[in-house]
Amino acid sequence: MVQPKKIAIQGVAGAFHEVAAQKYFGSDIAAVECDTFRELTRKLAAGEVDFAVMAIENTIAGTLLPNYSLIREFDLKVVGEVYLHIEMQLMALPGVPLAQVAYIHSHPIAIAQCREFLDTLPPAVTVIEKNDTAESAQLIVKNNLRNTAAIAGKLAAEMYGLHVIAKNIHTCKQNFTRFLALSGKPRQSDQNNKASICLEVTHCSGSLAKALGIWAKHGVNLTKIQSVPIIGKPYQYSFYIDLEWDDSAAYRRATDEVASYATSQYLLGEYRRDRWEEI
Repeated sequence: MVQPKKIAIQGVAGAFHEVAAQKYFGSDIAAVECDTFRELTRKLAAGEVDFAVMAIENTIAGTLLPNYSLIREFDLKVVGEVYLHIEMQLMALPGVPLAQVAYIHSHPIAIAQCREFLDTLPPAVTVIEKNDTAESAQLIVKNNLRNTAAIAGKLAAEMYGLHVIAKNIHTCKQNFTRFLALSGKPRQSDQNNKASICLEVTHCSGSLAKALGIWAKHGVNLTKIQSVPIIGKPYQYSFYIDLEWDDSAAYRRATDEVASYATSQYLLGEYRRDRWEEI
């Protein structure tokens, strides 16, 4: 019997990380819960899991900059990506109506994304920040909290047997999180058409512009650039860059040419790009 892939996720079962893992790898997986992103990357680097899924950016909250550093620190490779439409639900134990809710638990970012809805509730309702959306749902069941609701995703409600008492309470409906699928080794494929790299250039006028212009000259599309401070080098930066291409040979030529302008060029991974659809 084939054993399901072990996929490290941040958070507990039912978290958005597990939803993303199922979307990318399929439903037949064994999610391995990790309290932190460092624990997630450490488990993958140690071979305790087959793959990991890690959030890297959200259309509202922005980029999770420390996660780039973790990928490099543990020498992991990006082998895929998945975009997940984030929809927040308010859930409670079966039979508990909204009028009975005195406390609402969730992750701080989830709370912020539902602020307009929360502002419509009576002032007596107390909103409490927790470490994880799905864990907030889990604790309601574990402690039989009949005056408490959680903000989490639909999977968490299904997994813990909670009743959704208010649907899709997030303020911005165009809320997406991009997750990276990580492995301990690169995945070579003719289907790869996207890459994530870390670039450092000389600290002088025009060096970054010249490097970026090379990709444009070869028809390679730069879809993201994110600067991160280089520790120990004040006001110098690494640039994390996402590139997409239709012609892999042009991408190879451009990347080789960019190397002549770079003091460091590190490939985080090549993979097949995912697409998100506007809601």
